[in-house]
Parts: sequence; C-alpha cells; structure tokens
Amino acid sequence: MKVVLTGASGLLGPALAASFRADGHQVVRLVRRPPSAPDEARWDPEAGTVDAAALTGAEVVVHLAGVGLASRPWTPDHRRAVMDSRVQGTTTIARAAGLHGVPTLVSASGVGYYGNPGDAVCDEDSPRGTTYIADIAAAWEASTEPAAEAGVRVVPVRTGVVLSAKGGAYGTLLPLFRLGLGGKVGSGRQWWSWIALDDYVRAVRFVVDSDLSGAVNVTAPEPLTNAEMTTAMGRVLHRPTIFTAPGWAMKVPLRDFAADLLGGQRVVPRRLLEAGFVFAHPTFEPALREVLATGHPRTTS
Repeated sequence: MKVVLTGASGLLGPALAASFRADGHQVVRLVRRPPSAPDEARWDPEAGTVDAAALTGAEVVVHLAGVGLASRPWTPDHRRAVMDSRVQGTTTIARAAGLHGVPTLVSASGVGYYGNPGDAVCDEDSPRGTTYIADIAAAWEASTEPAAEAGVRVVPVRTGVVLSAKGGAYGTLLPLFRLGLGGKVGSGRQWWSWIALDDYVRAVRFVVDSDLSGAVNVTAPEPLTNAEMTTAMGRVLHRPTIFTAPGWAMKVPLRDFAADLLGGQRVVPRRLLEAGFVFAHPTFEPALREVLATGHPRTTS
C-alpha cells in the first residue's frame, strides 16, 4: 500500500511512518522545501499544489500538518497562523486527493472541537463548542469537503493529548515534574483527554484498514482530570506536586487560549470501541509507567 503523509517531522508523523514501513508499506512524505530524500515529494499549501506523482497510486493520505497551537505566544497573528495553516493545508490536500482518486483521507483534528463542556461526556455525536479552538477544529474538518465531494472516504481524527516522552505536551511536562515543579493548572477539575503514542498509531492504522468514515475520537477510553493526572505523575515519579498555576496567571501570557487550557474536554472514543478497537493502554498511570521505563508505551497486541 502507498501512503502519503504530511506533518512527517512532528511527534506523530515519524511514529506512523515507521509503523507503516515496518509492515512493508511505501510511505511518501510531503515537504514544503525542495525534496532531499527518495521518499519525499513537494507540496505548497499556500499555492494549493501537490506533486501529482506523489499521489499517483496512493491508497491513503494521512494529513497531520499544521502550525502548533502552543508553539508560540497566543497572539492575534499566531491565532491566524494556526487557523490558516489548517484551512489552507487541508483544502489543498483534500482537493488533490479527490483529483487523483485517492480512496481514503485521514485528516487530523482535535478534541478542542467540543469546546469547554465541563463534566459532560463527549462522543462523536456531541455538539461543537463555542471557543476559538472549537472554531479552528470545525474549520479544519470542513476543509476536507472537496475530498468528500469527490467520493473520497474522509475520517477526521479528533485527537487528545498524546502521551510520549519524545515530545508534545507530556514531553514538556515530564522534565518539570521530575524536578518537583509539577502541579495542577487552575482548579484541576478540568478534564484531560489523552492517548498513548502507540495507541494513537494503532488507532490510525485501524481507521485506515476499516470502513469508518466521518469524525472519530482518538483518545483513551478513560479521560482524567488535571488534578488526577498531576497526582499520578507525582506518584510515578516520586516527586511532590504542590505547585499550582493559578487561572488568572495563565490568562496573562496565553490570553483567550487560557480559557481552553482551563476548560478541557471529557472525550470518549465511542466509534473506535464500537468498531472493535482494543486499547493497549486504556488507563493513564500504567501507560505513564511504560513511558518512563521504555521511552514509549509497549503494545501488548
């Protein structure tokens, strides 16, 4: 199978590429710069172009590219960059997939789609939220429409925070907790929906091989509150977790992004479970212990 992948330089892309290649599949990585390796091809999201040869014969496109939410201060310019990168990139990929007859497009999205619903449990049928992050996720998913209109099977994967020591949010948090500087954020009552990196890879592979279409939540089946996560990290690392980042202080550097950080979503992967996907790491603390022992959770199936 030929797989075309965007966002191959982040946390998730390399893990997915390695998994596909380990099973003998061809992976073509789309890059914005001139290609420098045999498995690379050029695309330009702003210009709306993709190397046609990259998509010829492809059976699936996995689209992960986009400016990171927390990669820079949450200024108006960064807000626009986050939105534009998702809309432009996804529209370009969706049109190209439809034009070249790629059967399946798996496109990144996020659990921020649900806004800040408090303690309400969110599955794929739950309504979208009213925050700016929810607006971004909704626009991100809507940008896949050119592919759907062309008959492509489209699956937006609404992903939670990925548990890995290699990068992402937990790659940043773990050193702080190791130093005894970890603690809850605000009240600690906000829900954190997470997924172990290897379960993320297995879930995307499951989606590719299935007949699922439409939005799929890619999160562990047991979300936990920020306070519960903080306690678990302190217990596993044998470090105190006495510090608290007060809500008002978060609003100074993060502006209105603080509302999303201090809110959270209690998301469950209903469609994955109904389709028969089995999580290797459904609960947080055992997955965290694996991460600390091996660098990543080990798959048991």
